[in-house]
Amino acid sequence: MLLSHEKGNTWRHPSEDFSVSNIRYFSRHKGEVNCCVFSPDCQILLSGCDDGRLYLWNATSAEHLATVSGHSGPVKSCVFSTDGQLFASASHDCTVRIWCSSSTKCLHILTGHTRSVETVSFSPDGRWLLSGGWDNRALIWRVQCGEMFEELQGHTAAVQSSVFSSDSQCVATGSWDRSVRVWKLHDGKEVVTLQGHLGNVACLCFSVTGMLASGSWDGTVRVWLPQRRACLFVLGGCERVWVRSLAFSRDGRVLASVAECDMVKQTHTHSHTPSHTHTHTHTVCAAQLDFDTSLHQVRIWDTTTGVCVKRLQGHKDSAFGCVFSPGGELLVSGSEQLDEENSTEERSERWTSLN
Repeated sequence: MLLSHEKGNTWRHPSEDFSVSNIRYFSRHKGEVNCCVFSPDCQILLSGCDDGRLYLWNATSAEHLATVSGHSGPVKSCVFSTDGQLFASASHDCTVRIWCSSSTKCLHILTGHTRSVETVSFSPDGRWLLSGGWDNRALIWRVQCGEMFEELQGHTAAVQSSVFSSDSQCVATGSWDRSVRVWKLHDGKEVVTLQGHLGNVACLCFSVTGMLASGSWDGTVRVWLPQRRACLFVLGGCERVWVRSLAFSRDGRVLASVAECDMVKQTHTHSHTPSHTHTHTHTVCAAQLDFDTSLHQVRIWDTTTGVCVKRLQGHKDSAFGCVFSPGGELLVSGSEQLDEENSTEERSERWTSLN
C-alpha cells in the first residue's frame, strides 16, 4: 500500500481510494465466526467458528478447502505462523492446538490452561506461541515440541488478547482488568503497564513501526508508544460500542477496527457451546479495496492524525474480526451475518458487486 500519492497538485491519503468493490462470501460455517486470518502468501483464509471447527478456504475463489475438527468447544482465536507451515487455534475447551497447514494434522495439544483460551499468537520468528485465557494466565510455549516455557504473571482478570512485536522481542497482553501489559520475551518481569481503558481490553495489534493499538469494551481504541509509556490517540468513544478487532496496514499508516453496537450486545446471546440449531448462514466476507465511497461498520483510521477517514460496510450484522492481507490490498472481516440472500451454498460462492 502506498503511503500517499499525488493527483495534480493535491496530496491524497491512501485511504481515500478505499471502498468495497466486491464481496466474496465464505458461508459454510455452522456457528458464529469468531476469528479469521490470511496465510502469509495470501492464498488461504483460515476461520474459526463456534461449532468447534476451523475452516480453510481459497482466498481468491472462496473454494472450501478443508474443515478441521478436534476441539470440543468454540474456536476463539486462530493464527498462522510467519512461514505459513503451521497454524494454531485456541478454544473454549481449555486447549491450544498446533496444526500442520499442508496436511491439517494436529501436531501438538497444549493443555496448560484451566479455563477457556481466548487468544493465541505466534512470534514472527516462529519459535514461540503465546496463549491467554479466562484463568488470568498468559503462557509461552515452545512451538517445536509443544512444551510450556514460561508464564507471564500479573493480570488479575481474564487475558483476552495478545500480540508479538515484529522483532519477536516483546509481547503484549490485554485483559479484563482493563490494562495492557508489555513483556520482554524470556524475561519474567513486566516491561510496562499501559492504563487508561475503562473497560475490558479485547484486542491488540502492533504496527511495523512499533505502535501498539488496543481496543476495549469502553468503545475506544488507544494507540500507544509502549517504550515511552505514551498514549498517542484515543479513537472513538462517542458511541456505545464494543471494539472487537483491530488490524494495522502493512505500512502502519492505517488502522482498521470493527465494533459491536451496545444494542446488539443486549439483544444477541452468545453461547459458549456450539449451536447446531442455527438455520442462518454465518459468513466471512472478503472485500476488495478499490475506489472512493462512504460506507460504515468497519472503520479506517489515519494513525498520523487519529481521524476516522473511512467507514466500510459489507455485513448485515456486527463484524467480529478484521485482518489485512499480507500485501495490504484486501481487508477481511467476519461476523454473525444473518444473510438469507446468501444462505444457499450456490449463492455463497458468488461475487456481489457493490459498485
